[in-house]
Formats: sequence, C-alpha cells, structure tokens
Amino acid sequence: MRRLLRRLGDPHTHFPAVHIAGTKGKGSTAAFLSNIMREQGYNVGCYSSPHLLTIRERISVGKDGGPVSVGLLRDLFDEAKDLIDESIVLENGALTHFEVFTALSFLIFSRQNVDIAIVEAGLGGARDATNVIRSTELAASIITTVGREHLAALGGSLQSIAVAKSGIIKQGRPVMIGGPFSANIEQIIRDRAFLTKSPVISACDPGVKSITKCIDWDNGRPYQSCDISIKISNDMPLFIELRDVKLWLLGDHQRQNAVTASCTALCLCNLGWDISEASIQAGLEKTQLPGRSQFLTQEEASVLGLDGLSTVLIDGAHTEASAKALSDVIETVKPEGPLALVVGMANDKEHLAFAEQLLSVPRPDIVLLTEASMAGGTSRAMPASSLKELWIAAAKDQGIDYMDIGTVSGMETQECTSNLAVSSSSSSKPMLIGCQDALFSCDLIMVASQLLEKSRACSAAPGLICVTGSLYLVASVLQQLGKH
Repeated sequence: MRRLLRRLGDPHTHFPAVHIAGTKGKGSTAAFLSNIMREQGYNVGCYSSPHLLTIRERISVGKDGGPVSVGLLRDLFDEAKDLIDESIVLENGALTHFEVFTALSFLIFSRQNVDIAIVEAGLGGARDATNVIRSTELAASIITTVGREHLAALGGSLQSIAVAKSGIIKQGRPVMIGGPFSANIEQIIRDRAFLTKSPVISACDPGVKSITKCIDWDNGRPYQSCDISIKISNDMPLFIELRDVKLWLLGDHQRQNAVTASCTALCLCNLGWDISEASIQAGLEKTQLPGRSQFLTQEEASVLGLDGLSTVLIDGAHTEASAKALSDVIETVKPEGPLALVVGMANDKEHLAFAEQLLSVPRPDIVLLTEASMAGGTSRAMPASSLKELWIAAAKDQGIDYMDIGTVSGMETQECTSNLAVSSSSSSKPMLIGCQDALFSCDLIMVASQLLEKSRACSAAPGLICVTGSLYLVASVLQQLGKH
C-alpha cells in the first residue's frame, strides 16, 4: 500500500486525518463528525464503506457531503491508471480493489485540498489498507466498538480484534474510545495508548451524560430528541452542553456514536481547530444514513405501492449486535400495530443469534425470509428455505407459537389470511413464518403489507414492516425508490 501511494506522490501526507476503526459504529461516527466539520465551513473529505447503490458513496468531498462526482472520479482514475497498472504488475497482482480505491480516495482528497479527512478503516486496523496514516498527519484516532464480526480474519478472539483495532493508535496522538467496552478489552486499547504516549478520551467517562427525552415523528419518520452533556477534566478538558438535539439516527447506540463524534470534535478544538457548539449540534442533527435505521417517508412508501397504513423501516443489520440495536429501535418507536420482518442474509453470518435477537422484544407477528441478491451471487446468499428453518428453530427455543405458511407470493397470501389474526396485544396468536427465494425485497414488502392488512381487523393501529439482514437487501429497496 505504501509503495502504491509512493508512486502516486504520497497523497495521504497532504492533509490531516481522523482515523476510525471499530466493529460497529464507524460509519455513523464518521458521518456525524464529517457533518460537524462541514457545518463549521471546513472542506471535508470522508472515506467510508460499504456502499449501497454506487461506489461513489464511499468518497465524499467538499461542503455538501454528497458522493464524489462521476467526472472527478473518472478523470482522476484515468490520470492514475498507468501508475496503478504498473503497481499491480510490480506487486504480482496482489493489490486488492479496496487498496486501489483507498489510494484513489487519498489522491482525490489531496487534489481537492481538503482541510481534514475522516477515514474509516475497512477491516481491523493494524493491517488495514487505510493504516498508512502516520502520526505526523493524524489529528486523532477513534475506536468505536469491539465485537465478534470478522472473528476468524482478525485472530479468533475479542482480544485479538481489540489488538488489531488499536493498531491505528499513533505516537502522541489522542485516541477517542466509544464503547462501552468490557474492562479487559478497554485495557488492551489503553495499554497500546500508553506505549505510544497517546492521550485517551472515553465517551463513557463519568463526566459524559446523554439521554433520549422523547421520540417524535416528522413526515412519517421518527427522531429522538436528546440532551448531551460532556464535562471531562483531564489532560485534554472537554466541555459542552447540548439540549434538544434532534437525532434522525435512532437508538442508544446511535446516541453513543453522536457522543463519540462530539467528544472528537471537542478534542480537535483542543488541537487548534475552530469548532463551535452550534456547529456540533447542527452537524449531529443533519446526519442521516441511507439503509441504517431508515424510516421511509409516506411518499417513498407510496412509491413501493403501499397504502400508507404501514410504516417501512430498512436497516442493514447483519450481526447479533446490530440485530439487538435494531430490536431496540423497533421497541423505541413502540409500534402499536403488528410487526412484519422481511429478512435476507449472507450465508456466513450468525443466523440463529440474529434471529433470536429479533424474536425477543417486540415479538414480530410475521417473518418473511428471502434470498438476498449480493456480490458473489448464490454462493454467498443464504437460501430462504434454510433461513426459515433457522428462524423456526429460534422460535422453538424461545417458546414462540408459530405457523409455517410455506412459500408465499402476492397471489398465495389470500390462502393464509383466514389463519391470520395477528395483534400486538394478543400474544396467544401464532407468528407467521414464510419464505420466497424468487421475489425481490420490494415484492415481499407488498406480501407483508397484504398480510398486515388482514391484521387491521384486530388492530386499528398501522403496522410496521422492517427489511433487514443485509445491506444488499436494503440496497434493492433504495434502488427501486431511485427508479422513481
């Protein structure tokens, strides 16, 4: 990676950067911090992954935060292509797509003269392609969380994952830790910081308080109104009082990501950056992430053919931890009507643990499983029938009464509606489980809507349809919306 960048003129040395690693929360924290800096008027570059609809989403530059333009990316790639091809030959073909695109992002940031770059690590930290940023260019590093995703690739234990992520900590540069972490995991990070003489700021410091005061709705979409108080007195004192912050990203985990980004902004203030409290609050309130706890507007739901009587939530959760966070979001908005899940997943995920989380509270009334279309094709996608077997096993483990409605489609839903009596107020009614490999997620949303329609005889409240399990599944919904 360093040799490739050297051939491109070491563009990563031309701007200060904030480097972010973590199992979960990287993308949200990067988005929060990028928007804070943009609100202050800085020219910000942000590099994140994965993307949903276009690879251009991975690179944003400038004061608007949108994906890099087609023209800019194309022109820069054309200019760098000969050097990239030469590097591929010299590296015996070993350069990966991610490494090349990371180098291009640094080149774009350099050419666009960004004031600061917010760089999200891809996998791990120590050996990640982004970890070429030296202490002389690093403004601060952030470690959001440590979880079990990519366990085998990162050494097989939470401790090895923590070691890998702490590899982004650089000599004498402050590190922000999000958390919460278990004591032994946090100690691994702090030990690395001690060796590098790096100040540690914790978003879980006793002087940090945050609370969600209420959930409200705007155009069919919920937001959480939060208070955030940061009063840290150590080598790098931080202080801010934010009231009635309107966060579109829901859940305690997103509020924690907002706190982590706010602490980082205050840390940058200590390092000489000009960032006002107003910019911090405005940046937090501006942040939205497609496919992450995204509630479709009434207009968007109508594009999918829904009658407005069901709210649609799309979320790319695909791990046990993210399923727990999604379950918390669903419980937070407290749907009074029935709940339907549309789920498709890759075959390398912890399917049973994922299902157990989403079958907890609130319990869904309908679960429809599908095969997600994803990179790698059918070799990576979990067949819907296999997924259904796992969800049935999870339901049995939790003592949930269920009815297997077999293979479902728009025409066949009428056959099972006579058995459908789902109401959140009546736990004795069976949960319906069905599957369909061939349907697109938008078609399955319509199936879920038809099934929920019957439930309105039991509940006047609108239902909630949640599409989850894979960012590819979520992307198919967004793609359908984009066509209109």
